[in-house]
Amino acid sequence: MHAKEYISAQFQSLQDDICRQLEAADGTGKFLEDKWIRPEGGGGRSRVLEGKVVEKGGVMFSAVHGPLPEMVARNMQLPPTDFFATGVSIVLHPHSPMAPIIHMNVRYFETGAGRWWFGGGIDLTPHYVVPEDARFFHEQLKSVCDRFDARFYPDFKQQADDYFYLRHRNETRGIGGIFFDYLDEKTGLSQENLFDFVLAVGQTFAPVYTELLRRAADRPWGEPEKRWQMLRRGRYVEFNLVWDRGTKFGLETNGRVESILMSMPPVAHWAYNYQPEPESIESATLGWLRKGVEWV
Repeated sequence: MHAKEYISAQFQSLQDDICRQLEAADGTGKFLEDKWIRPEGGGGRSRVLEGKVVEKGGVMFSAVHGPLPEMVARNMQLPPTDFFATGVSIVLHPHSPMAPIIHMNVRYFETGAGRWWFGGGIDLTPHYVVPEDARFFHEQLKSVCDRFDARFYPDFKQQADDYFYLRHRNETRGIGGIFFDYLDEKTGLSQENLFDFVLAVGQTFAPVYTELLRRAADRPWGEPEKRWQMLRRGRYVEFNLVWDRGTKFGLETNGRVESILMSMPPVAHWAYNYQPEPESIESATLGWLRKGVEWV
C-alpha cells in the first residue's frame, strides 16, 4: 500500500511534467508559480500560464489535511474525522475559438479512520465540436482505460456524461470524457493498481491536448467565432459555480480561493435568449451537446 507522501510526490512530478509539455506547445508562455500554505494544514503549488496559444491556464497541485468540516463529512456520509487530500487539477482556456477548453483532475483522499479512494477524469469542452477530434479524444481515453479494466471506459464515460451536465440548460458542458470517484478496493484492483491507472490518466493529458491544439492551429476564425466562444465560456462558468463538486468542496474546506476559481475563463459573455442561426456551425455544435453520444 502506497503512503500518502509517495502519492503526493508523484502528483508533484506529474504537475512538473505537464507544465513542461504545455510550455513547449505554447511556444512563448511560461508558468508563474505561487506556493501557498493552508492555515488548517497543508498547501500547494499553483501554476498559471498566459501565453500565445493558451489565454489562461492553470496546473494546480495541492496536498491538504486537517479536520473534515462537519457539513462535508455529512455530505460524504462519513463520521467526524480528519482527512488528507492531494491531487492535480488543470483547466486551460485557449485564445482560439477553434481550440477546445480542457479540464483534468486526478486526486487521492483518505480519512483518519483508514478509508481511502481515488477520483478524477478528463473532459473536453469545444467551442465548436469537430467530430474527428472528439473521436480522437475518446479513443485515447478508452485506450488508457482498457489497459487496466475493460469496464472502466464505458462506466466512466457514462459518469462523465451525467456529471458534466447543465441541468438548467438541458445540455452537456462539452463532449464529455471520463469521470470517476470513490475508486477503492471494491473495484477488485489494489491501491497500487488504481494509482497506476490514475497516473496513466494524468500522463495522457498533455500529449492529447497538445495534439488537439496542433489540429486547431490553422483553422481560421474571426469576430463571430470569438463572440460564440465568449458565450460558451459563460456556460462553463455556470457549470463550475452551480454544479461542480470540486469547487464546492474547496470552498467548504476553506481552500485557497484563487486556486479554486482558477478554472474561470478570463472573459465570458452572456446574452439574453440567444439562439444560433438554423443550419449554422454553432447550431450544429449545440446538437452534439447531449448525453449518450458514442464516439468510439
